[in-house]
Amino acid sequence: MSSPTSFSPIGPVVGVVGAGQLARMMQQPAIALGVELRVLANDPGESAARVIVDTRLGDYRDLEVLREFGQGCDAITFDHEHVPTEHIRALAADGLAVHPGAGALVHAQDKAVMRERLTGFGAPCPAWARVDDLADVERFAAEHGWPVVLKAIRGGYDGRGVWVCRDAAEAAEALATGVSLMAEVFVPFRRELAVLVARSPHGQGVSYPVVETVQENGICVEVLAPAPGLDPEDAAEAQRIALKIADELGVTGLLAVEMFETEYGLVVNELAMRPHNSGHWTIEGAATSQFEQHLRAVLDLPLGSPAPTAPYVVMANLLGGADPDLFKRYEHVMAHDPGIKLHFYGKEVRPGRKIGHVTALGTDLDTVRARARHAAVYLTTGEYT
Repeated sequence: MSSPTSFSPIGPVVGVVGAGQLARMMQQPAIALGVELRVLANDPGESAARVIVDTRLGDYRDLEVLREFGQGCDAITFDHEHVPTEHIRALAADGLAVHPGAGALVHAQDKAVMRERLTGFGAPCPAWARVDDLADVERFAAEHGWPVVLKAIRGGYDGRGVWVCRDAAEAAEALATGVSLMAEVFVPFRRELAVLVARSPHGQGVSYPVVETVQENGICVEVLAPAPGLDPEDAAEAQRIALKIADELGVTGLLAVEMFETEYGLVVNELAMRPHNSGHWTIEGAATSQFEQHLRAVLDLPLGSPAPTAPYVVMANLLGGADPDLFKRYEHVMAHDPGIKLHFYGKEVRPGRKIGHVTALGTDLDTVRARARHAAVYLTTGEYT
């Protein structure tokens, strides 16, 4: 593993395994907190490696690389959830402060383990089962009906690793991929919600407002904060569920709980134990951003206020298109709406890839949403909405 020119840290050191945009966006609050960030990157061109001085290069799947990386860190956390569980346990056994720990993180790594644990303590979940072959899927469908949702137990994200199967033939196609799958009933939902909570090692917890996430082709394109028209009792219940999950699983750091709003109530869909796309609005839209909150939590500092800074906040993702030169369109967006906030991730533009986001704040949801959409569409396509 390569290392940068040595220097003496003047504040606590947080090591982040992974160098994507989530690690990159921790840098600004780390500066204000006096925290030194260290990242483990696969390549010096990765998003966070471009802006964080203490970047180490190495393979996160190599335990010895992780051990060397962790030397001198006051806390270790993650930009992604792919580090082998046994490696995380080994780091903790070495005396390193790893947040979240392996016992918690496995529930974001393994969907079947997650479902077993959540249903065990009464969190609202869809009916599900592990499936090994088509006969298992057909038995599940005979009990619960088609369509059946097949999910990769490990590794799926942004709609990848999820198959909505209307019949046995489509299920056979998913099984042919060779990945380990689980089956869930298809949930007819009104919309998708997300709750972001933080929990510190000594057990303090806070919840951000419930947001609505808008998906296209399995990718989140827009986040509305707070979720418009959500009954206050349902909002409070969603926050209660998320905080209970964080406590039951022993999460330290941030936990994003993705939910379905249905005719019959809330249903937990997915978990993520790190800063999350549904929380990017908090950079300008909350008193404490999710990135500052995560750093506070993993260092066991008092958590910050999650209160919103405006009645409505809308975040729109920037997805790569055919034209890679977004910067030439800066001038129009900035001149058209000086209140728009732009965030770019330092990534090469590729069609459909998340390369940044824009945020708008205001008092009227329709207006704020239109502003965010205009900026996102113009930046990525050069067209007006």
